Amino acid sequence: MKVGVYFCRCGGNMSNKVDIAAIRARVGRSAGSSGDPAGRPTDEVYFKDLDFPCSEDGQNAVLQDIQARKPDRVVVAGCSPREHESTFRALLARAGMNPYLLQMTNIREHVVWVTPDKAQATDKCALYILAAIERVKLHEPLETKYLDVNLDTLVIGAGPAGLKAALTLAEAGRKVVLVEKRPIIGGMPVLYEEVCPNLECGPCVLEPLMAELLQGPHAKDIELLTLSQVTEVLGFYGNFTVKIAKAPRYVNTRTCIGCSMCLPGCPASAPNAFNYGLNDRKAIAFAFMGGLPNAPYIDPTVCVRMKDGQDCAVCQASCPIEGTINFQDQPQDLERKVGAIVLATGGKLYDCTRLANLGFGRVKDVIHALQFERLASANGPSEGQLLTSAGTPAKRIAIVHCAGSLDSNHRKYCSAVCCSYAFKFSHLIRKKAPGAKVTHYVKTICVPGKEGHKLYDHARHDPETRFIRYTDIAHLSVQMAADGSTIITCTDAPPEYSARLFDLVVLCPPIVPGDDAAELGKLLGVTKDSEGFFEELHGLTEATKSKVRGVYLAGTCQAPMNLQQSFTQGAAAGGNILSALVAGRKLEIAPVVASVDPERCSGCLCCIPVCPYKAITRKDKGSAGLPAVAASKAEEPRAKYVAEINAVLCQGCGTCVSTCPAGAIKGSHFTNAQILAELKEVLS
Repeated sequence: MKVGVYFCRCGGNMSNKVDIAAIRARVGRSAGSSGDPAGRPTDEVYFKDLDFPCSEDGQNAVLQDIQARKPDRVVVAGCSPREHESTFRALLARAGMNPYLLQMTNIREHVVWVTPDKAQATDKCALYILAAIERVKLHEPLETKYLDVNLDTLVIGAGPAGLKAALTLAEAGRKVVLVEKRPIIGGMPVLYEEVCPNLECGPCVLEPLMAELLQGPHAKDIELLTLSQVTEVLGFYGNFTVKIAKAPRYVNTRTCIGCSMCLPGCPASAPNAFNYGLNDRKAIAFAFMGGLPNAPYIDPTVCVRMKDGQDCAVCQASCPIEGTINFQDQPQDLERKVGAIVLATGGKLYDCTRLANLGFGRVKDVIHALQFERLASANGPSEGQLLTSAGTPAKRIAIVHCAGSLDSNHRKYCSAVCCSYAFKFSHLIRKKAPGAKVTHYVKTICVPGKEGHKLYDHARHDPETRFIRYTDIAHLSVQMAADGSTIITCTDAPPEYSARLFDLVVLCPPIVPGDDAAELGKLLGVTKDSEGFFEELHGLTEATKSKVRGVYLAGTCQAPMNLQQSFTQGAAAGGNILSALVAGRKLEIAPVVASVDPERCSGCLCCIPVCPYKAITRKDKGSAGLPAVAASKAEEPRAKYVAEINAVLCQGCGTCVSTCPAGAIKGSHFTNAQILAELKEVLS
């Protein structure tokens, strides 16, 4: 076997720190001595040093030399493979060689930069090159495969991040299936009177996106499925098959004109989930006034016709457009084929009932931040008036920061948005209840961003606003006072502020993963971090990619973030998909992946839980071309299943190879024989 070694002098960075002549002589002396039992050389190795083989001139020189000498294998001794392995693989392809018959050895970072003694550096460098030669002899020609892909995308969640991702894709002419479990789109911000940091109207910020999605020139490319949930995901990147359960709305959104005439006569009501239980809603109702699509929906768990079987059709009789209300509307099981998936399911607030000392759920006028948002909204339960549970104006309001944040007993992280919206609440209180006194109970203050300080400054300079610092949420206690008001006791405060009376207490808990994160994580095989958020591929460089190829993350399903960050991440996820799935381009499947020998697989399936990319599944042994049981009763029965690795999802990390107790998994380009040959030469 003929092996060509190309040594990079790197402009003196390496050639001045090692003895190239000594390396050349040693490589030539050792070539092939281990290949024949009699010690006769069986391999030809030639050594050529160049100044900058990675440069254009250097590449041309290497190319001409390879074409002239026609080696079977090539070793490049230079810098990190991370930097230039793709360069030299492309060069081998140009020379007519298989690009995987190359081995790069990093003598710059691993040898000359860290070994000041020239003799030692020369010895190490020679060993590295000899090891690379022994390894490359065992390289196999691997072939990149290509797969046709579906360019459509599924977006799960129609909040700010999901809307932005869907529109980014649709504007590029891509088909999008947008799944939203609620009857309206827009996520949480459409429920807010104002949004940080500049106090813009929440629905107004989102309305252009929602209108574009529903009625704009790209609406034809977006299939919006409200009251829908993903129930099954099959396949892999470029070729997913998704099953979706769509619940009936019982109202035709195409014919409904949003006149509200169906609402007043409805005899049934229940707590309004969109106002977080602060008021009731009818069985047929709008989510809230201004929500889009602008059509009511019937809750079958509240409607007396559907729940109790009563012969009630008041809403249908009141509707001026015949056929708009349809009691025979049925659930649908839909199936869609897509090439990529965006998870934009958002988050929720930490359960305040777990903070027992703060009285949530026990003391009537203790509410959480989202309840206050609805209380302060003009389309909320009190039409924007800040009222207590008794219906009286709130004149003394407490805002408790970090209600569960930065706390080892609850959530260790900071959501980075709570302080901003807490100071926004100060502004809303001053506008809607000018004479009210506000007290902020703060553990610490976080107002990031170039405009984040504005709301804090407004609150800090307000003469009717006071700040009381506490060190631990356990040092606060909220109880009902004798006069019906609420008393907060703070053991950290000075004596004159240790116990104060309030009409309304607002808790600002951290953002946590949404209710459906666990189930969707299982369906898609997406891993979660220690806090339960969907885990990104890399927190700095690949924050919009999950560890499952083809599944992208956007918005607060991945981490707490503000509105700007959610929009940005939604656009980034869409952009990643557009750059990866391109019309006319096939999906490239790198050949450096693991594979299972079904004959050797014992069916223990130890490899499945350790794969970080969810690339391994179990397969019935019969479908793998092997009998499911032994041919003879005298033989031990075979395992029913074998492991199977999806080459599209596999990233070639080798975790499964090291885990397999039977040695049934082979890592292409990183076989045991290749690695052991390299180690043997270095240690000899």
